[in-house]
Amino acid sequence: MRSGGAARVAVAAPNHAAAEAGARAGAQGGNAVDAAVAAVLVALTSEPGVASLGGAAYLTIAPADGSAPVTVDGAVTMPGLGLGRDAFGGGLRDVLLSYGGGTAMSVGHGSVATPGGLAAIEHAQRCFGRLSWREVVEPAREVAAAGFPLGHGAAGYLEHAREPVFGWHPETRSALHHPDGRPLTLGDRVWIGGLADFLDAVAAEGADVLHRGEVARAIAADMAEHGGLVTEADLAAYRPMVRAALPFRVGRWQLGTNPAPSIGGPVLAAMLLLMEGRPNGEWSVGDVEHLIAVQLAVLRHRALTLDVAPEREEALGRLLDGVLSTGLGWMRGSPSTLHVSVVDAEGAACSVTASSGYGSGVIAPGTGVWLNNCLGEHELNRTGVHGLPPGNRLPTNMAPTVARRADGAVLAAGSPGADRITTSLLQVLAPLLAGRGVSRSRLQEAVDRPRLHVRLDPAGDALVVDHEQDLPEDCRVPLDGLAAHTRWQEHPASAMYFGSVTLAGRSPSGTLAGAGDRRRSGVVAIG
Repeated sequence: MRSGGAARVAVAAPNHAAAEAGARAGAQGGNAVDAAVAAVLVALTSEPGVASLGGAAYLTIAPADGSAPVTVDGAVTMPGLGLGRDAFGGGLRDVLLSYGGGTAMSVGHGSVATPGGLAAIEHAQRCFGRLSWREVVEPAREVAAAGFPLGHGAAGYLEHAREPVFGWHPETRSALHHPDGRPLTLGDRVWIGGLADFLDAVAAEGADVLHRGEVARAIAADMAEHGGLVTEADLAAYRPMVRAALPFRVGRWQLGTNPAPSIGGPVLAAMLLLMEGRPNGEWSVGDVEHLIAVQLAVLRHRALTLDVAPEREEALGRLLDGVLSTGLGWMRGSPSTLHVSVVDAEGAACSVTASSGYGSGVIAPGTGVWLNNCLGEHELNRTGVHGLPPGNRLPTNMAPTVARRADGAVLAAGSPGADRITTSLLQVLAPLLAGRGVSRSRLQEAVDRPRLHVRLDPAGDALVVDHEQDLPEDCRVPLDGLAAHTRWQEHPASAMYFGSVTLAGRSPSGTLAGAGDRRRSGVVAIG
């Protein structure tokens, strides 16, 4: 959609309702943050199973005045404040999904971490937005009240997760089935009881509705009854954090991304720096060989060092220090998420990534809010089940990123996709940072190109290169010498497994553009 007069915002979002909500905020006089918040709230409301209001969110914001970007950290935290050690280790159901060729996880009440996303979204909008909080929440409330069609991304994930993740809980199961028991399918209307009333209360009272009072007491009681760890004390103690975004430079672009203790942001920065200006034009076979080598080096370092480091922030700092000081010499020595990207006419950018893990199958009583399973994501809990002290923030792959050039060009980018977030963003951003244009066609071309992802075992010995079916044959280079065991693993073209990068850009002349990802039916709105 485009409102009357000059365009104010470019919004790239997971579905039409979310993109239109962002454009509506721009038409009302809102800036990039207002548009991003309106869009992400609608997306979190209308992508069941993919993401929800009961998880984590990170917002990286580049102000229009050119000042340094910041990241609002809405990480989930380890719950259990006030509980004895005998309360830990239960409430979990282990499941194996066919998604992505096989994904192991745990669901149930014991997989739920203390949510922080809604509090971070509110904090960012109140600090950096222009509209009232009620104005940006209202589109999400309207969508929840009317119901919404089941979209491609959610329908695709639910093909794998409907029964093992969401089928065991009566309220969750009911929301995903017709009254006669038939499962909802693509395009069927979804209506989640209590969600519109909850969002009306959020519009009036803010995120405190989730963290204090009647809702918090109901969540804590439900958790205590079913082996979960989230207590009233956990919910009341939660605070979002504002951090300086991690700064780094690639060519003529100054970037900011999710900083430590996030793992995703520093890993993305390291990989982009190691690409050293590749590809300079079309991807060559040599560029693809280099891309695989970069992914392998950084992801092996992550598995062997970062994920198990007792002082994660220090380890992440050493990673970037090593890459910056030695360049390529360093290499010789060493679903459930959604994303919204927005830029505005004044040059501000807001990149928001939110996640509820793969879903716990639990709905917060009386709210319609689906809770996360972040304690059940094995890749984020390498120290063991319930291994962190209560109150600690969980690590994350999320890497919402903004970029600015001296000539006025601006980018906002991000992706869902678990451990494919950083590798998907790498393949989209690298050609844009090496080139010059930020036109709609260049953004869309970068998003549409077939992707690959390096996957290795925890010891770094077995290497699989997952790739989309339409990756050119000459790019499937020999893997000999990279690891003890190597193979290529083919996935369908435009596979949801490889994330869903959303891009929004502003050219030096002020023209706004965006790109949506066909892997999850991404949509762009200019408003």
